[in-house]
Amino acid sequence: MRAAVATVVAILAAGGALVAGPRPPSLGPEQTGDAALATLVRDAAGDPGGYRGLSVAHVQDGAVRFAGVGDDRITPDTAFEIGSVTKALTGMLLADLESDGLLRAQDTLGTLLPGTGGPAASITAEELTGHRSGLPRLPPQNPATLFLRQARAADPYAGITPERIGRDVAGTESLDGRGQVAYSNYGVSVLGLALATRAGVPYPRLVTDRVLTPLGMSRTVFTLDGAAPPPGAAEGGTPSGRAAAPWTASGTAPAGTGAWSTAADLGRLLTALLAGTAPGQAATTPRFDAGPDERIGYGWFTRTVDGRQIVWHNGATGGFRAFVGFEPATGRGVAVLGDTTRSVDALGLRLLGADAPDETRSLPEWSVTVITVLLLLAGVSPVTTGAAPIRLRGRRVIGTEPPDRLQVVDAALVSAGCLTVVRLTGDWQVVPAWLWALAVGLSAAGAVVAALRWRELRTLREGSNAASRWTGTAISAVTAIALAALFLLP
Repeated sequence: MRAAVATVVAILAAGGALVAGPRPPSLGPEQTGDAALATLVRDAAGDPGGYRGLSVAHVQDGAVRFAGVGDDRITPDTAFEIGSVTKALTGMLLADLESDGLLRAQDTLGTLLPGTGGPAASITAEELTGHRSGLPRLPPQNPATLFLRQARAADPYAGITPERIGRDVAGTESLDGRGQVAYSNYGVSVLGLALATRAGVPYPRLVTDRVLTPLGMSRTVFTLDGAAPPPGAAEGGTPSGRAAAPWTASGTAPAGTGAWSTAADLGRLLTALLAGTAPGQAATTPRFDAGPDERIGYGWFTRTVDGRQIVWHNGATGGFRAFVGFEPATGRGVAVLGDTTRSVDALGLRLLGADAPDETRSLPEWSVTVITVLLLLAGVSPVTTGAAPIRLRGRRVIGTEPPDRLQVVDAALVSAGCLTVVRLTGDWQVVPAWLWALAVGLSAAGAVVAALRWRELRTLREGSNAASRWTGTAISAVTAIALAALFLLP
């Protein structure tokens, strides 16, 4: 009887979890703006899974077209986080200051950022903008804090100020790999601080005055240190469907935190770059090898695709992706903004006419393994505990005697904790949703079996150490509550 009831409950719970469970975003039928461009965007996107809303500017011979795809609220003035596209703007800022004679790209941090000593003092502005400084990818941070922030879709750079960037770089002890291109958010953050220090103006105001305003990019703004996004901005999301917090750390703004822009503004940027009239235009000139078929200038990359030279930069934050690229030879440029974490790079390249391969989405093997183990633990633990001992062909295969009530509670807490973590952090474009449904179904079955047996179970198994058992259950409860608070609360 118990087995039959548990089976029915498991099937119903699994079915409900499959219907109402995690579902990755997908590009909807809605669209705004230029209908022909919207069709091109859909064709270039291919598989709609993983996208939600896309805002696109297409420039050809000075004419700009716009399209919003997947969301009828998108207009050319809808703001998206642009992430590391800001690095290209920082490169243009360097080139603009250099052209005015306010500094040289070969100037070192020892002169640009007073107080910087040690190995970092000899790093040049050119090395920072070209990712050749030897500084690590990220500013110094506590790895556990960084992991938890990323898992919660929070701002991973929160609390990093320009002052902290200055202190950290001044304490640099080594520059491993200096001279080789190794992408560094930290390095460009240091560059922005150095340029602002030389000009005597905070970075956001400096790049606005010298690059954005001359281009008419009035809707490209920085919202820093906890400030709210621009009015009417798109809301970024994770593959699990969770809203992602904006990135607002002022110390890493030159590398891409706190920066918002629109398709209309990026269309203005591309128009000026293609015309050769943008402030800091020299930043797009390739100077250093950055890998196979890739070179880099001041922030801007130049990629050779099928013999064609495409100048570009992309961006990624906790809930957004961006791509800005142009081909000088054809007078064509494209900006693509997306409000999920699926890359828009291949989409942008295709809109430029390049034969970009499909991007394969995959998680590291260890990540898939961890998620799978947590899901199976969440489902199997309540079943094996609540139904123990389990017999197969008359022989006991799990458990030698019935569980006690504390064991059942512990199993339920383990299941709740695992399901909470995986539901909110799993990449459901890669991990199959049926695995989630299986875990929920098994967990529900175990709960039903335990409930039906509850009266016949002892609170504590005879001979158990009451103090240690109650302490263990209390720890399990606190852990489950902490996980719920950590991942469910804003």
